[in-house]
Amino acid sequence: MSSTAWSYFNGDWRKGPAQLMSATTHSAWLAHTVFDGARRYEGVFPDLALHCERVVRSALIMGMTPEITPEEIEGLARDGANRFDGNETLYIRPMFWIEEGFGPIDPGTTRFALVIQPMPMPDVEPGFSAQISDFRKPSPETAPTGAKASCLYPQATLAWTAARKAGFNNAVMLDAIGNVAEFTMQNIFIVKDGAVHTPVANGMLLPGITRRRVMLLLKDMGIETIERTIGPAELMQAEEIISSGNHARVYPCNRIGQRDIGVGRIGRRLVTAYRDFAHSKN
Repeated sequence: MSSTAWSYFNGDWRKGPAQLMSATTHSAWLAHTVFDGARRYEGVFPDLALHCERVVRSALIMGMTPEITPEEIEGLARDGANRFDGNETLYIRPMFWIEEGFGPIDPGTTRFALVIQPMPMPDVEPGFSAQISDFRKPSPETAPTGAKASCLYPQATLAWTAARKAGFNNAVMLDAIGNVAEFTMQNIFIVKDGAVHTPVANGMLLPGITRRRVMLLLKDMGIETIERTIGPAELMQAEEIISSGNHARVYPCNRIGQRDIGVGRIGRRLVTAYRDFAHSKN
């Protein structure tokens, strides 16, 4: 057992970071890469199968020819997780990329790797702060927004870095036409008049696996969920703001800009409900 990363590449497990690309790899300089992120924590793998399915779907959207199935990826992920202490919290990242091509890709050179590394869950109890970013999410006409593609993330990391420099933990990004899209790498929910609202999936945000799971949990809790267009001004009147995503699962936002909102009742209930789901389904 080890606390270092393990990487599956070219049919074998390797302890520690593995060299996946060379200086001439197409995706190293033209970013033709897709990935996904799953978790093992408290001994369970919530929605692991859905993450494995999505990474293959993303590869197909990007014109790749993946030669491994979602079921095989899930099996590898569970096998790799067994190389760690059973109590260790893990981040599980399958990925595909194109090895050869100069402009047009060569789909036959699709490569696969699975990287598993220790990564603790953040303490969600206090919540996190966020500002509204000047950086925006692209539209489907300008980027491959239907895939979880690596080329979409530099915009988000710039927004997140700027937020950190300004004293915030994260940032809310607007879509290309100025409506709320999501946090930098997490979906967003707001509470208003006892209902939960989330931006409609308009092609400019990733309709996340955890987002969908949260919506199902809210239904089970008897709380109405409304998908609609949300303007940035509405964040300043929201009773609660909650994020969902691969890294922290459910994570309430306690401050937007200079407005303190604290962690509310629905956010706390969702944190508990998601944890209960993770254990009951696995």
